[in-house]
Amino acid sequence: MKENQNYQEHENELNETSEDTSVENENTAAQADASSTEEGNVEVLDSAHLQNEVERLQTLADDYQQRALRTQADFDNFRKRTQKEKEDFAKYASSKLITELLPIIDNFGRAITAAGDIADSDSFAKGVGMIFRQLEGVLKAEGLEPMETVGQPFNPEFHQAIMQVESDEYEEGIVVEEVQKGYILKDRVLRPAMVKVSM
Repeated sequence: MKENQNYQEHENELNETSEDTSVENENTAAQADASSTEEGNVEVLDSAHLQNEVERLQTLADDYQQRALRTQADFDNFRKRTQKEKEDFAKYASSKLITELLPIIDNFGRAITAAGDIADSDSFAKGVGMIFRQLEGVLKAEGLEPMETVGQPFNPEFHQAIMQVESDEYEEGIVVEEVQKGYILKDRVLRPAMVKVSM
């Protein structure tokens, strides 16, 4: 009898333990289900967020690409325009000077035409002298200056010696005669003077 009682008590304890374990298992399963549902929601939210971010970044990338293409096109147009302006400048750089020389050419033409009808050579010489001074004035305004050479020490940067001559008037190495005039344009030698130098 006592054994039956002990056996019954033991069985009751096992049943209680089993019920507790069942309840715990149910609670754990419920928690696992809830956790899994939350994780699923988080995954869905993360996926939607990532998709939105990818679309935003793709839009930005497309915008930057379009800007880069426009900038490249603008640069190409600028380069072509600059190149054309440079070519035009080189091609027509002398147009201003030539325009100023045209009236002088006209005057020389008139002088030559009138030379046959003029008996007075002095008048003709004065007319040609006036045209020559007009030409000198235009060239001087452009920065052209004739070199002063006679009596100056020989300088190979400005003078081209074609001959050495003996001179009682000048010491050795001095320009004694100018064969062809030299010119300086602003600060650069345009044409060296051809000279004779004392020895």
